[in-house]
Amino acid sequence: MTRYADIPKPIRSGIVIVDPERGTPQRIIVLQFNPDTLERSVAPQAAGGSGDSGGGGSGTGDRNEALRLKGPAQETWKFTAEIDATDQFEVAAPDGIHPQLAVLEMLVQPTTEKLRAASQLAKNGTIEISPIEMPLTLFTWGSKRVMPVRVTELSINESAFDVHLNPIRASLSIGLKVLTVSDLPAGHRGAELYLAHLAQKERLAAAAVGGQLGGLGLGGTLGGGAGAGFGTGR
Repeated sequence: MTRYADIPKPIRSGIVIVDPERGTPQRIIVLQFNPDTLERSVAPQAAGGSGDSGGGGSGTGDRNEALRLKGPAQETWKFTAEIDATDQFEVAAPDGIHPQLAVLEMLVQPTTEKLRAASQLAKNGTIEISPIEMPLTLFTWGSKRVMPVRVTELSINESAFDVHLNPIRASLSIGLKVLTVSDLPAGHRGAELYLAHLAQKERLAAAAVGGQLGGLGLGGTLGGGAGAGFGTGR
């Protein structure tokens, strides 16, 4: 029998629930299969608002803000996760994949304990009840992508069941919003984790090999008067 001892074991993506005070993991959710594709969106927070002056007005304020950012970009992730126990009934029994689905659903649900506590405050005549705070959630995609997130979308498609109607196969569409220092209180552990995530991007960007102006058909320096420093490359 041939063994390939040197083949590295693939790293799984997953979600970690963290105690924001101590920084210790409370629960680790390892995805059964890494998603085949990731859809990522990075939208800048431009200063000066999203409106356009239309070209007719002075637009002085907008021109002064054209290169300014109000804060970190808004980053979102979307992917499809698969859970399949059709070939391991003894592992899935007696609840099928209900437990795995419930763990993910509880990322967007407050606990009964917190709901009862809020209800009791309302019965006691508390005028203003603070929204229920969820645990700090991290999404991990290898060692270079570890970021605080909030689950914004969770759509579940159950496609196979056992004889007791327990689901044994499902695909989940998951949407995440990366939480930045603009979303979290100063000094929050999640804010520090976001800064570490951003610093990792900076290190990766610094490692990229830069190009040359000649490769763009340009010569000399950029700037100056109209057309100054631009060559045709011919």
